[in-house]
Amino acid sequence: MTQLQALELLKHARNRFTQREIAIQIGKDAKTVRRWEKGEVPCPVMLTSALRDMLHSSSMNTMSTVPKRFRFIDLFAGIGGIRMGFEANGGECVFTSEWNEFSKKTYLENFGDNHPFVGDIVNYSGEDIPDHDVLLGGFPCQPFSIAGVSKKNSLGRPHGFECTTQGTLFFDVARIIACKRPKAFLLENVKNLFSHDKGNTFNIILQILRNELHYDVHYKVIDGQHFTPQHRERIIIVGFQKETSFSWEDLQMPAKGPLLKSILHKTDGSEPMLEWDGERFFNHANRVVQPKYTLTPNLWAYLQAYAEKHRMAGNGFGFGMAYPDSVTRTLSARYHKDGSEILVFQGENKRPRRLTPRECARLMGFPDTFQIPVSDTQAYRQFGNSVIMPVMKEVARIMEPHIRSLIKQEQQVATLATI
Repeated sequence: MTQLQALELLKHARNRFTQREIAIQIGKDAKTVRRWEKGEVPCPVMLTSALRDMLHSSSMNTMSTVPKRFRFIDLFAGIGGIRMGFEANGGECVFTSEWNEFSKKTYLENFGDNHPFVGDIVNYSGEDIPDHDVLLGGFPCQPFSIAGVSKKNSLGRPHGFECTTQGTLFFDVARIIACKRPKAFLLENVKNLFSHDKGNTFNIILQILRNELHYDVHYKVIDGQHFTPQHRERIIIVGFQKETSFSWEDLQMPAKGPLLKSILHKTDGSEPMLEWDGERFFNHANRVVQPKYTLTPNLWAYLQAYAEKHRMAGNGFGFGMAYPDSVTRTLSARYHKDGSEILVFQGENKRPRRLTPRECARLMGFPDTFQIPVSDTQAYRQFGNSVIMPVMKEVARIMEPHIRSLIKQEQQVATLATI
């Protein structure tokens, strides 16, 4: 472990803790931590063990040091990307629903919950869900995504609200909102939800949320490339129990986001050694990505021929080569099949490689403290289906004052009722 790697661990710790909290943990003062962080004095290698322990314990309760100001439930939770954004802004998760057992494994490994965790929400009574201030739901997007619609059409299957296995899950969200009347909600889906079925699908959703449930609803398509090096457009629907001054204008999105090189494994010796990853993705001794992520000659030849075939036909289909100074295409749940949408350039006359699961985690904005306890195939699926966490964190930030205001109003009414 080098001083550079110790400094990298300190940076990760600062994503979770204040300088004072780190100082207390390691028996130093905050001024010393600040000097390490600024590079005024070298960050001692001996610090790494304490920082790892601190990060590992905090991974069981992400952003646990933030004072809890509101309670939320996490529906269609996936691996917890939306949750992390709201915990970072004072939220406390009191209920989780996720049907996929592999996602549940990853979720519990990182959050270690002692609150109710259920699988399929369809048959779960709203009355049995704990009271909460905010409902979060990244309800399944496959029935509305471009890829999902194309696949279902090719198979002669229904999509959107006609897809009884997934599309109607929005109605379970509405059912729970009607039952529990949370102060606010956040729903996330693919951009194509906006235009699906010539806009009829989205209009039905708005009609239910506004006219039937009577929430003050706001929506916006946000491109994740403001926060991570990935072009990923998602629609965010936010609602409040009463009219508020909420405005999307309050979003603080960097005009220019990071580039791909910021999330790639570093081959200059500065790649952090993560005890939960070990050598799974990166060979630290040789400073190289494990060779299994480089495309085989046969797969690379196939992808080139496939791209050329469609180029000659005037189509835009083909692989997406990603370079260190670029941003990537959208990571999908099918990435494990051939990696074609994001192939990392490794030099002229060299075969490209897939992103490793750790790089996919970084591409989605997850910190390196986020553990990946499942196979590569499942990890690719999970990150491909996830949200860009910093987007959720920023939306949660601008929602939080309005959530607190509604909570305060309710408390005042309750107080007056007792007088």
